[in-house]
Amino acid sequence: MPELPDLEVYVQALRPRLKGATLDAVRLGNAFFLRTVEPPLAAIMGQQVTALQRVGKRLALEFSSGHWLAMHLMIAGRLQWHAAPRALTRRHLAGFDFSTGTLLVTEAGTQRRAWLKIFADRTELSREDPGGIEPLTMSFGEFDGQLRKRNHTLKRALSHPGLFSGIGNAYSDEILHRARLSPVSHTQSLDAEARQRLYRATQATLTEWTRRLSTEAGEEFPKKVTAFRPGMAVHGRFGQPCPDCGSPIQRIRYASRETNYCARCQTGGRVLKDRALSRLLKADWPSRIEQWE
Repeated sequence: MPELPDLEVYVQALRPRLKGATLDAVRLGNAFFLRTVEPPLAAIMGQQVTALQRVGKRLALEFSSGHWLAMHLMIAGRLQWHAAPRALTRRHLAGFDFSTGTLLVTEAGTQRRAWLKIFADRTELSREDPGGIEPLTMSFGEFDGQLRKRNHTLKRALSHPGLFSGIGNAYSDEILHRARLSPVSHTQSLDAEARQRLYRATQATLTEWTRRLSTEAGEEFPKKVTAFRPGMAVHGRFGQPCPDCGSPIQRIRYASRETNYCARCQTGGRVLKDRALSRLLKADWPSRIEQWE
């Protein structure tokens, strides 16, 4: 799922291409992509884009009529930019033909989770905001208040959209590795030094990756938006050596998600139980990283 760094780079790429541009046509490749009926799509036709912004993990465009278009790419949605209109294929959810070029929305796989909504004004759009604070601009006091609002695990807290905006599965792994904290530690159990360390790691990780992805894209439209990147420390690197200590990266799987971590750097050498595999192995489950190496 595109997270804060990816979405910020999308916004950076779209702003010079779309601001001031007129929306000439919208071609829906999948009717289910549009989740609202009122206002209709016709309300934004022929209107100019006046602003672009990220709202949590949503991309939002404001039009000269005062209407807003918001889309959530969910797990497999991606954007493409072309100088001229392109025919839609099975993978395309929609094509937005602007006076400056065409924005295509694709979604891999067979499940159609990405969505598009039209709002009458900014007030209606604000109701779509989950309410999490912005990680790049928050003060430590704001971060600390959100973190201790509920007694979640750190992994859950960082990726909770009602607490922190735009952080998901991938970057929460990276943040916790940088902070040297266990993903299953609870928020209300952290001392002041650990909370400060987590705050600094959150801002440093997201700032660094936003800069890296922006540099990688350059003047081109971002083409490699993925949750798995070679430069990541732990996310998607199960079994590979930790870049800091060399121990094999561990993971916990649950449903369609996974948590990646370094046992030596983050959990004092303890290997956390995987819900499926540890139940299968029972007493044979290696509980210490030394047993894996």
